[in-house]
Amino acid sequence: MSGSLKHDSSNSALVRAAAASGSPAEVVVWDRLDSLPHFSPDHPANDHVDDLRKEIAAADAVVVATPEYAGGMPGSLKNALDWLVGSGELYGKRVVIVSAAPDEARGHNARRWVAETVAMQGATVADSFTVAVKSSDDDAVIASKAAAALQRALAALD
Repeated sequence: MSGSLKHDSSNSALVRAAAASGSPAEVVVWDRLDSLPHFSPDHPANDHVDDLRKEIAAADAVVVATPEYAGGMPGSLKNALDWLVGSGELYGKRVVIVSAAPDEARGHNARRWVAETVAMQGATVADSFTVAVKSSDDDAVIASKAAAALQRALAALD
């Protein structure tokens, strides 16, 4: 899951490239973040929330690619994770958190926020790292970086 609503964001590109990498692991991309309603315990879930819950429940592990906005994870990603509070889909799941950023030293605040949020829901963070993706990187470079990131994620999940 990419935590960015921007279709051509580095994090979304990384997730799509990982899914297309030809890895023996089945990678399912959940890309309907912008379809989720604002979380409220007083309002029922909709079909998009039900789909998110179903996909997370069926997954052996979860990879979250998050940009860093204002020193933390995007509100839309937090909203998605909030929809999983109380329903238990993240309980016992292994999660890998990645951030695509212009430099490997960036993204750590967003990754920390995601780690804290999923841990509060019973998930175990298997790894957390940033992949340097520059705006000048073409599709082939992003695909190569995504394949390496997926390989690292899979190694952390073994």
